[in-house]
Amino acid sequence: MTILSILLFIIIIIFLIHFWEKEQQKRQLRFIENYKFSPVLIKRVQAQHDYLTDKDMKKVVEATRDYFYICNQAKGKMVAMPSEIVDVLWHEFILFTREYQLFCQKGIGRFLHHTPTEAMKSPTSAQDGIKRAWRLACAKEGIDPKHPNRLPLLFAIDKELNIKGGFKYQLNCKGDPTGTNSSSCGGYCATDIGCASGCGGDSGSSSDNGGDSSSDSSSCGGSSCGGGCGGD
Repeated sequence: MTILSILLFIIIIIFLIHFWEKEQQKRQLRFIENYKFSPVLIKRVQAQHDYLTDKDMKKVVEATRDYFYICNQAKGKMVAMPSEIVDVLWHEFILFTREYQLFCQKGIGRFLHHTPTEAMKSPTSAQDGIKRAWRLACAKEGIDPKHPNRLPLLFAIDKELNIKGGFKYQLNCKGDPTGTNSSSCGGYCATDIGCASGCGGDSGSSSDNGGDSSSDSSSCGGSSCGGGCGGD
C-alpha cells in the first residue's frame, strides 16, 4: 500500500467518524425533542407551584427540553441553569434515577450531573456557564446574543410565569439603572450576563473547546441567587 493510499484511507476514516458523530447527535436531539415526560413528574412540580396551570407546565416542559438540548450542544462544557422552575423539574427528574440515566445516555450521550454553585471547579465557572447558556439558547432560537430582540424561552419563563424566587431577566438595563426589578432575587441584564444562577449541568468533562469557544468576564448589576441545588 502506497503512502497516498494510506493517507486516503485515513481521510475516509476521519470523514466516516465525523459523519457518524453528526448523525448520532441528530438522533440525540430528536430523542430530546420527542421525549415524553412522566405525568407523575409534572404533577410533582405542580404540587410545589400550585398556581401553575397545565398550559403553564407545557411551557415548563418545553423550556426543560431547551436546557437539555443546549447541554447536548455544549459538548461536555458546563451549562448553568437560567430558570428556577426548569431547575425544579430537572431536580425531580433526577429522582427517577433509572429513567434519568437512560434519558441522559440517549439524549446527551453521557450522564448530566446536577452541580451546585458551591461545588463548581472555580469562582468563574458559574459565570462562564450562564454566558454559555445564553449563547446556546439564543443560537437555538435564532436570536442574536449581542443584540437580541427577545429573550429565549429558557431565560424568559420564570418572569413570564411569575415564578416565586425565579431568575427574572430583562433584555437590557438601560431603563433600570439599578439593574434590578421587583424579583426577590434581583434582576438580570440579559445582554450583559455575568451573574450566575444557582446550579449547572456538567458531564464531568474537562474539555474546554467544544460547543462554543468564547469566554468573557463582564458582570451585570444583579445579585447572585446561588445555593439550594442538588448533589453531583
